[in-house]
Amino acid sequence: MSWIREGELTIIERFCANIIKAGPMPKHVAFIMDGNRRYAQKCHVERQQGHSQGFDKLAQTLRWCLNLGIREVTVYAFSIENFKRSKEEVDGLMDLARQKFSRLLEEQENLKKHGVCIRVLGDLPLLPLDIQELIAQAVLATRNYNNDVSESLLDKCLYTNNSPDPDLLIRTSGEVRLSDFLLWQTSHSCLVFQSVLWPEYSFWNLCEAILRFQMNYSALQKARDSYTEERRRQQMERDQAYVTKKLQQEGFASHGDSRRRRTLLQKCTAMREERIQGFLQALEHKRADFFERLCTVSA
Repeated sequence: MSWIREGELTIIERFCANIIKAGPMPKHVAFIMDGNRRYAQKCHVERQQGHSQGFDKLAQTLRWCLNLGIREVTVYAFSIENFKRSKEEVDGLMDLARQKFSRLLEEQENLKKHGVCIRVLGDLPLLPLDIQELIAQAVLATRNYNNDVSESLLDKCLYTNNSPDPDLLIRTSGEVRLSDFLLWQTSHSCLVFQSVLWPEYSFWNLCEAILRFQMNYSALQKARDSYTEERRRQQMERDQAYVTKKLQQEGFASHGDSRRRRTLLQKCTAMREERIQGFLQALEHKRADFFERLCTVSA
């Protein structure tokens, strides 16, 4: 039986889920699964048992999300800082991760039928040299095209570029910090910090977090819309400044000919998009090549 789809919601849980779903629901939820070691200490069991309970809680939480219509979940499972722990604990965590994520990946085809996709993201301390070189070349190439570099382009360069930004980020165990997790992507997310240890997380804790998201939904949406509009306005101002400079170089007055200005503006936008798409395609090719080599080495 599927690890994620084992078990169903109780009658009272289904009833409450239907009530919650009447309001705005997060499409993407991120979790910082904190508290496994403290749970093990609290229950007087080995740390490895605490981590194992944490992975099982992830499967249960994914099932709750599926029942609530949340189709995308991103989790913080391991950080570079965690390598400072004892070798025994790190090796145990890696073995556990291989077992659990292998099982998740085996179920991915079944989950896709429900709109759920699994990705494993890593926090690499350094980009591969060939990708660094590609980005350096792109920066040099934009000396005469300053309008190419924007926050929108940076969004598209991230590994998470195919996903919407998280609507809701939840951290358990009472810690009130993000630990460098999705800092760029959560600038307009609802942040919920809960004191419960991750292995003890419950359906009701998730419902509480979603209710907090719903209470702040209007303000969050207004902030996102305002931010998007401001980015669009700034890009337009940069394009207009570029066109004005070109018109002056051509000997036109500062206001220029309106038809010529529109033509230059359209050409400027089209050429920028062409350059950006070329860069992004090259970047994606480099990434695919890097991961292919990585998998070959790992095998």
